[in-house]
Amino acid sequence: MTVGKAISRLVARAPWAWPLVSRLVMGFFDSRSKGWDSNTGAGSVEHLAPLAAGVLHAGKEPERVLDIGCGTGATTFFLAREYPRARIRGVDLAPGMIDQANSRIGLDPEARVAFRVGDASKLPYPDEHFDLLTQTNMPVFFTEINRVLRPGGSVVIASSSGQNTPFSTPDELLMKKFKKIGFTEVETGSAARGTYFTARKDETPE
Repeated sequence: MTVGKAISRLVARAPWAWPLVSRLVMGFFDSRSKGWDSNTGAGSVEHLAPLAAGVLHAGKEPERVLDIGCGTGATTFFLAREYPRARIRGVDLAPGMIDQANSRIGLDPEARVAFRVGDASKLPYPDEHFDLLTQTNMPVFFTEINRVLRPGGSVVIASSSGQNTPFSTPDELLMKKFKKIGFTEVETGSAARGTYFTARKDETPE
């Protein structure tokens, strides 16, 4: 098992342990932010394929989208193209990644796309603020996903190389944890070399 997989499983089962490793994870990605896309293939058709397949099952078109662990923004800009009327936000633990993402925004007079540094274990957004949450190749923080997602909203967990992805969480663990906090599994599947897991937060009972 890779270090990334071990961290992902640790976070899923014992999120309180995240502060013990978060600084190391941040330093790793921060130091590799320059040249990240060219060195990893982030933003390629193959890399985006699982996310693209997953959002097809996300339900109605969202108004607000959050891309957690956005890195240099490749997945965030894909979402901005996919949902041209939505406001898209990207958040990442590594300041270097956010610097790279911000350098790519270009002309955006309506500030439809924005990035900020933030920890996925304590997202810098209000409760029930987003209709759609996505993340690619990173640990899953179930409590925070539940907090910032509106009832009826969807979450897409993508792994660009499936279970060979360094930071990935097994589908059976995703199913167990999301079901426990009131999500219904919508779809799991594969695309290119990767996999996706899409779930919807149950509506609040009237």
